[in-house]
Parts: sequence; structure tokens; C-alpha cells
Amino acid sequence: MNPNAVTTPVIQDRESLEEFSDTLTEKAMELAQTLSSLRKTPNDPRLIDEMFRIVHTIKGDAAICKVELGVLIIHPVESLLARYRSGELNFSELAADALLLTIDRLELAVESLLQNDPLENLRLAQLVQYMEKAAETTPAAIDSLYAELIETVTGYSPAIVDMPTDKVTATAEKPSSPASPNVGSDLQFFRTLSLQLETYSPLFKGRTTRILRLALETNRITSTPVDPVQLEAAIYLHDLGMMLLPEHTWLKRGHLTAEERLSLRSHPNFGANILKRIPGWSPAAEMIAQHHEMPDGSGYPASLKQHEICPGAKIIAIVDAFEAIMLKHIQKGKNISILRAIAEINACDNQFSPEWITPFNTVIRRTVEHTATP
Repeated sequence: MNPNAVTTPVIQDRESLEEFSDTLTEKAMELAQTLSSLRKTPNDPRLIDEMFRIVHTIKGDAAICKVELGVLIIHPVESLLARYRSGELNFSELAADALLLTIDRLELAVESLLQNDPLENLRLAQLVQYMEKAAETTPAAIDSLYAELIETVTGYSPAIVDMPTDKVTATAEKPSSPASPNVGSDLQFFRTLSLQLETYSPLFKGRTTRILRLALETNRITSTPVDPVQLEAAIYLHDLGMMLLPEHTWLKRGHLTAEERLSLRSHPNFGANILKRIPGWSPAAEMIAQHHEMPDGSGYPASLKQHEICPGAKIIAIVDAFEAIMLKHIQKGKNISILRAIAEINACDNQFSPEWITPFNTVIRRTVEHTATP
């Protein structure tokens, strides 16, 4: 394998790449559903044949659309699945995780190419190398190889188990309220507004609680550098501005038009400006205004850089993106594991402030380990 062909691929035909992206989304969904069934009946020949067919189709589509990157990533997967078809290898949970991770990485790579984003953080070269080894390694050693692959590519141990998205738990202490007599009633009002946002889609149910717990715990394990009460208020209202936009824009599935993207970029200021008018909540308003800023200055609405973004906004950016990734996969009909979601966050670490990535990873690890404990 030529590493440059994987890490710095050349787009030969953008229209064909977009076409491949659309078909890949469809086939990735089919593969996830097939693997879900295979987990229940391992080594079912019919399901393994179906899995091989899907992967073979993805590779063929990549070749037709001149997406060399797709061919390079999928080719060793196809060789590996041929061994399962022959009965040489027995299907396992680690095999499922490795296969899903590979397809996830291909989807992320194609999305990055379409957006002209770099691919270095996806660790595609290492992924392909491990898959090439898996296509040749002995049955006795293959699960160990899968575990090594997953940890190398994601930074996470594959011992992590799946966790329902409505049961995120944390151990954050109840934040201590400032001296203002209105804090309790204000927070209750803010939470009511946040819960109102959840009514716009059944997929949003429990969203406020999930994001709040992750944010407070990420803050707590770093000795609480952000005022937890202000952070709580900001979590409740960071997407309040969405409700001031046309529903067809912010609830839209699929690609947004340039005009729709511009409209969405106004929502942080809408929410922040509302909160600024309530005495005592200026720090929370600042977090809301900045939660879509990025360290390299490519965020919005003010194109702030790393040192200009307040810590609370940096926390919200990560937990909000994590929730969005989980929601994105649910909308596609996929059951996504926490491992795959956190891997996607880590692959986009240039989007987030690096000093908060490791604490957030720690929170997720502790959360899943706690959930997995009998």
C-alpha cells in the first residue's frame, strides 16, 4: 500500500465522489444492520454472504467513481471476509467492532474530502495496515489483532461495551449556587426552555440531561475551572436560538444550502443576547456565544482562536458534538457504540480545544465502565 494514497488522496472527479458518498451512506447502513443480526447468530452463512456482498459492492462503487481511497481501504476487508465465508474464521464482537470502525473511517474520510479537510487524524494508513494483517493472520491471533487495531486507531480499549444513548450517567456534584436569590428560579426557567426544545423531535428526548451530565463531569474532573452554575445555564440555553429560526432549516436532514448554513450560524448570538438581558448570567452568555468557535479560528460567529475562547464554550463544543454524532447515526438507522462515537470526536480533534479532549475521554470511559459493572 502507498501510504500517501490513503493519507493525501487526490480527488479525480468531485461529482463522482459525491455520488460515492451517497451510495456509501446507504451501504454502511445495510452493513450495520447485517452485523447487528450477526451478533445474535454468529457465523450464520447467509448473513456472512450478505456482509461480503455489501463490502464487495462498496469496493466496486469506489472503483467506478474513481475513489481510490475507498478501494484501498475496502480491499483488505473483502479479503478478510472471504475467510469468514470459507469457515476459516469465527465471527466475534471484536470483528464486528473492527469492521464497523473501518466503514465509519471511510465515511469520515469521504466527508472530509468533500469539505476539503485533512485526513491525518483518521489514522487511515494504520487502519489499512492492520486490516491487511488481519486478512492473513492466524485464527488464534485475530481477536488480539482486532483489539490492537481498535486501540491504535481510536485510542480506546475495545473492552468498552455499547450503552443506550438515554442512559449517560456521571458523578458530578450538585453545583453550588451563587449568592443571587434568583439563581434557583432562573435555572428552573432555563431548563424549562431547554425541555421545550426537546419536544421538536422524539430524537431529542433526554438530550438536556445527557449533555449536562457530561459537561459538569468533564469540568469537575479538571478541578472545576468553569463556574458550574454558569455552565449549567449555558447548557440549557446554548441552542435556544434554534427555536428562533425556521424549523425546516435546523431540523432538516441531509445537506444544507449555503443560505441555510448562514442562517444556522446566527443561533449562538440569538441565545447569548437573550441571556445577557438577565442580570447575573454574563459568563453563561459568553459560553453560548462561543460554543461553535474553533481553536484554529474557523468557527463561528466571530472566528475566535484558541486563546480567545472561554473554557466553558470549549466544554460545550465537545459534549454538543458528541450528542450530534450519536443523533446523526440514529437518523441513519444505525446503532452506534460509544466507542465509535468517541473515536469520531478524537478524529476531529482540530475542531476542539485539545486540553479538553483527554478529560472528556476519561469521563466517557468512566461512564461506560460504570454502566458495564453488574
